[in-house]
Amino acid sequence: MTRDVASPKTRPLLLKDRIQQVFIIAYQEKTEPLEQALVKEGWQVKLFRNERSPTTRSYADIYCCMMNHRRAWVQAAAESQPTLIVEADFVPVVGMSALPLPMDLTQPTTGLCWLYTCAAQLYSLSLDGFAEGFSTSLVAYVVTPAAARCLCGLADWVQEHHGTGYFNFDSEVDKYLRSRGFKNYISFRNYGEHGGIPNPEHRQHGMSGIHRADVLAGSLALRPLYAGTGPLWRSRYFWIRLKARLKGIGRLLLGRFLRPKVLRKASAPGRMLQWAIARQIVLRL
Repeated sequence: MTRDVASPKTRPLLLKDRIQQVFIIAYQEKTEPLEQALVKEGWQVKLFRNERSPTTRSYADIYCCMMNHRRAWVQAAAESQPTLIVEADFVPVVGMSALPLPMDLTQPTTGLCWLYTCAAQLYSLSLDGFAEGFSTSLVAYVVTPAAARCLCGLADWVQEHHGTGYFNFDSEVDKYLRSRGFKNYISFRNYGEHGGIPNPEHRQHGMSGIHRADVLAGSLALRPLYAGTGPLWRSRYFWIRLKARLKGIGRLLLGRFLRPKVLRKASAPGRMLQWAIARQIVLRL
């Protein structure tokens, strides 16, 4: 059976075994339902709300979001255990804290693990079933203290080279950490959904900004904002989730999740292919 952590002899570490607190990155979003859902999972919650001032009003929204992540990274770097960081439009699955921790904490080079992925790629699969990979989104991720300390440097680099304007910084996270010796991981399935409405700033710069979880690890604890509140919200939710599932299956079939070049060079291509296929074999939307 393929799992996030596939050792049959020992119980895999769960999120709740190592994660005691969750940082929420927010701007003007209503965060109370998310906070309550995370507290219900047994976690302490700290809110990092971006307060815009007359000085920062001209800054790009994505730049201010990055600096809010940086505030969380500074605190995460001072912790003794990894920290779970989520954005305000994240919608967790029910029982999220009881899901496996899909990163190898026995290795000092372990950096970050995406629990929600966007444009994900699988790089390799360890003997213990940990999936090293790539994602472009910071909707929900676990970061080690060492990697959080390193990511503060990414924010400083972006500010120095790109100023306060629009720059898609979260696409640089994997490359920045890997170039400094870290390994990053992805979960077997998404531990929640990106429930928010697309940021118009992305569209203004030629990006749709629309991304959803291609496959979920469970039922959602909250209704996503994109589903709306009208009488037809269930059908709207159904079609958006169906489209996301089909897109995920399409990326697998087209070799975008597991690229043929990566598969050819893998030491255990059969295991990687099995893992990639198995994550999509579920009836849940």
